[in-house]
Amino acid sequence: MMNQPAFMLSRNGSFRAENLGANAIAMIKNLCFTLFVVGVLVFTIIAATYQPEDPLFHPSSKMTTFLTSNSNATFKSDIGVVKTGEDFVASNQTAFETFINITDVDSVVQATTTPEETEAISETGECRTDEPVNCRDPDVFHLLMRFTIERFQDIHFYRFGKPVAGNNASSCHMAWRFRPKEGKAAAFYKDYRSFALVRAENCTLTVAGIGDYHSGGNARKRRGKGKGRGRNREKDKEVFEKVPAKVDENPVALPDVGETVDDSLPTVESEGSFGHSKYLIYSGGGDRCKSMNQYLWSFMCMLGEAQYLNRTLVMDLSMCLSKMYTSSGQDEEGKDFRFYFDFEHLMDSAPVLDQTQFWSDWGKWQKKDGLSLHLVEDFKVAPMKLANVKDTVIMRKFGSVEPDNYWYRVCEGEAESVIERPWHMIWKSRRLLDIASAISARMNWDFDAAHVERGEKAANKEQWPNLERDTSPEALMSALKYKIEDGRNIYIATNEKDTSFFDPLKDKYSTHFLDEYSDLWNTESDWYAEMTKLNNGTPVDFDSYMRISVDTEVFLRGKKQIETFNDLTKDCKDGINTCTTSAS
Repeated sequence: MMNQPAFMLSRNGSFRAENLGANAIAMIKNLCFTLFVVGVLVFTIIAATYQPEDPLFHPSSKMTTFLTSNSNATFKSDIGVVKTGEDFVASNQTAFETFINITDVDSVVQATTTPEETEAISETGECRTDEPVNCRDPDVFHLLMRFTIERFQDIHFYRFGKPVAGNNASSCHMAWRFRPKEGKAAAFYKDYRSFALVRAENCTLTVAGIGDYHSGGNARKRRGKGKGRGRNREKDKEVFEKVPAKVDENPVALPDVGETVDDSLPTVESEGSFGHSKYLIYSGGGDRCKSMNQYLWSFMCMLGEAQYLNRTLVMDLSMCLSKMYTSSGQDEEGKDFRFYFDFEHLMDSAPVLDQTQFWSDWGKWQKKDGLSLHLVEDFKVAPMKLANVKDTVIMRKFGSVEPDNYWYRVCEGEAESVIERPWHMIWKSRRLLDIASAISARMNWDFDAAHVERGEKAANKEQWPNLERDTSPEALMSALKYKIEDGRNIYIATNEKDTSFFDPLKDKYSTHFLDEYSDLWNTESDWYAEMTKLNNGTPVDFDSYMRISVDTEVFLRGKKQIETFNDLTKDCKDGINTCTTSAS
């Protein structure tokens, strides 16, 4: 019995005092190895299932807070101009590499003269100084191209259209496709101008003058309604352009600002095609009259679901402009999607129908053809669960309780990794972009730009203690002295209502503001006429969102761009102690 304890101790020798340290170290090593294995396993699972957030917006959990912000600060993300597909296309596209040099113009006569034109020219014989200018003469084409390239040295030209007769016997109109040499936007632009020509005693023609932006209306080609839209347009044979050295197999679609816009509503070809198609409709919801950011975030969710389900999107073109953009301070109904976005490009990119037209056709053919509708009243029903629905129409109906009635909720949860928002399908209105281009053209595309934010932020010393002082005329003169050369054109995008506030800058710069160019949207403008026609004869107000949009686009076209919160003040854009958060 006396030996039993000794026997037990020898049998469990590992618990002897001299072994406890080694055992503890072994246990710690095993525990660390186990944690390492678990960590590797967790990391592997995350890496395999991770879906990167949308490149344009924050994850959904952050979006709810972001989109419901009540701030009304100019140019802030929640009320500023929304970014659309063209804003995220790289500016170094292959299509921009092949532009026309002055040396290329020498080949125009041989490249563009047809036998018929050559014969017509040879029959004219001796010229008279008083005879009308033949705008179709290849020599005239050569003259106008050379003059244009030499005149606008801050522009790259990509295509010239053959001149056409102008408004009198000594005038020709010619169009061209171009892009600023230092352009940051991935887009092409179109201009068409009038040229005044004079004939010397020896019958030599020279250019006596050139009109303003878009002054050569006879050279503006107009397409028939609903015809030749988008990718199906035939190549214009009446042009001169260089053959690119290399052609992209899958070229990126780029806006053509200045081209005639055809955003007439699409129609269903026949009763048969209507019945064989599948549709997606969103009805109701709380996104109406919210910020443009929230509207577009929700709209892109709807469009993404339609793409995922391979269904035609039936959309309500009517919009409500949030009071944060209106001069009245009230929400304004009666707006149209086409006022702010490029509906023609959307139609080129995806099957869409106007809601009013759809319900009219549905009323005619639904009972007759036995068409069915599948109603979904819970946003938590994921798009994946609707993939096998055979009904003609899937209608998502949203209630009245916010935020559960926001359209973008459909793309949360498990749908967030499945539904891709097709940003490339949405561009800004080319009519608004054309106004920005017209303003840039009046400064010959040779200007710098400054964004000077004042207004309510400058008055709020608690959140922006230095902004008012840092944006005073004296401070601006000091800040711009080493950034912009004396005598330069400087476009000032600002929310300061009294532009005479900036008069001291006129001693050193040629200052320009948005309201100087109000003729581009007043009652005599092309924009006003086109928008009135688009709006069924009712005039369209050039509202505050349009103003911010054009102001921002002109600013972005400046050769140098001076930002308020990056270059003029140390205050944070979103208020005190938010610089790090804003940057993220």
